[in-house]
Amino acid sequence: MQAPASSAAVAGTRFDVIVVGSGASGGWAAKRLSEAGLQVCMLEAGRALTDADYQEHVPAHALPYRARADEVIRRTRPKQKDCYACREWNYHWFANDIDEPYTTPSDKPFAWMGRLRVVGGRTNVWGRQSYRLGDIDFKAASHDGHGIDWPLTYTDLAPYYDLVEEYVGITGIAEGPDAVVPDGRFHPPMGLSCVEHGVRNRLRRQFGRTMTLGRSANITKPINGRGACHYCGPCEHGCATHSYFNSAFTTVADAVATGRTTLVTGAMVSQVLTDPATRKATGVRYVDRATRQVREVHARVVVLAAQALESTRILLNSQDGGLANGSGVLGRYLMDHISGGGAAAEFPDLAGTVMGPGSPRRPNGIYLMRFRNLPGQPASASKDFLRGYGYQGGGSTGLRSNAPGFGAAYKAALRETSTTFSLGGFGECLPHADNHVALDRDVVDAWGIPVLRVSMRWTDNELALRRDMAVQAAEMLEALGGRRIQIRLNARQIPGYGIHEVGTARMGADPKQSVLNQFQQAHELQNLFVTDGAGFPSIACQNPTLTIMALTVRSCDYMLEQMKTGNL
Repeated sequence: MQAPASSAAVAGTRFDVIVVGSGASGGWAAKRLSEAGLQVCMLEAGRALTDADYQEHVPAHALPYRARADEVIRRTRPKQKDCYACREWNYHWFANDIDEPYTTPSDKPFAWMGRLRVVGGRTNVWGRQSYRLGDIDFKAASHDGHGIDWPLTYTDLAPYYDLVEEYVGITGIAEGPDAVVPDGRFHPPMGLSCVEHGVRNRLRRQFGRTMTLGRSANITKPINGRGACHYCGPCEHGCATHSYFNSAFTTVADAVATGRTTLVTGAMVSQVLTDPATRKATGVRYVDRATRQVREVHARVVVLAAQALESTRILLNSQDGGLANGSGVLGRYLMDHISGGGAAAEFPDLAGTVMGPGSPRRPNGIYLMRFRNLPGQPASASKDFLRGYGYQGGGSTGLRSNAPGFGAAYKAALRETSTTFSLGGFGECLPHADNHVALDRDVVDAWGIPVLRVSMRWTDNELALRRDMAVQAAEMLEALGGRRIQIRLNARQIPGYGIHEVGTARMGADPKQSVLNQFQQAHELQNLFVTDGAGFPSIACQNPTLTIMALTVRSCDYMLEQMKTGNL
């Protein structure tokens, strides 16, 4: 990928489209539009990474602090360090929380983690779990009456899921047309461990529930110059062989290679510019991260793909009351997945090959599909909560890590093997208007841009759902033959730890109740699109990134059609 352009180089240039953000959504937008012949300006708040940044093969003992000085990282990244992926290998990829703060009410803490400041955004460190949503998710409000339906169906999005999956490369196992989570276009599966095979078969036989290999964006065969995964393990440290999906070395690289995408790094976008006479967006204003100079760039169309909360922050700062906010719902209906409920058990009768410290590390686990509150299945209904959850987790045979005793007894116990299996739930958070973000104009970041004030709490529905995650996991594992059951229930885990923030600029058929239409186009400004997770009317219980990418491609195809007909 060629070197990014400087801020000064784009001053005075008018583009066809501005794309704000270079992550899962922004990368696809730039690729799709520039390959169609448009001139695109991509603005990224962070810097470009080089091969030297990827340290997945660097052992802990080779690091300056040997990965044992978390307090050093917390001096500049006290919030980001709570993210599982923020470690000594890569912490400098993350936003500096001192320079880029956010605020919360004292009684509503929120963990806004995974704020990356490098090209590719969160796709540098994401968990890569990639699941389709089905009509049970798109039409959830029709099933239980809460919230609003999505203004599109699974049939509308299915061809775009196909396109994205074939390009991204996702390992998985097809489970058939009756599976709760629709099948996709999969690379050969990575394979399950002995205990995972056993639990999968017993679950299907005893409960009729579907546990499958995690559908992960790690390729298992070479495509587009990318090498197959070599099972080194720590994908969050980067990948020299480009085996996991990262927009920096896939969609963004493709876009720049066309010669029609100009990538500008270090661009802290603050506002969308508009023309009051035409009621159209004209471009964006941003602050150069290094020089602190305020600059503007102009285009026919503006696409916000900065990440749900970041894009909403830009809209809120673009106009008094928020840009494109005639409905009054901009900033509202913030959602994240709730976790913290599950269980683990030992399965000595399902022992397999011992996985020691030097063994290959499969960068993926299992996925147990939702089985609660399924339409047409009365036995799945819960009287305590709406919607449902899925489980991620996995199991293997290894040396016992929690050996008891001291001295000789401890040494002997360390040589024993243990076959364990665990389940951890990810549940759907209902959309509520009170869960929202707003500008805190009393606090600005290091570039003078007002920060967000995030106000969110779990409702009784989410808390009941989390308890059920733990109870059901323990009951299943015991019924399947597990021993030494350990229930895991983190009742104090606050919103944000799912790192799947969506909502705050939701799509809808009714402009009085939504910000965007089904193509993620603002109801009030036809040449403004918001293509990240901000547009989700509901969150489902599946990871959102695959859907974000499919929606982006669909929106870009619509945009191209509208531009050809002169409507944009």
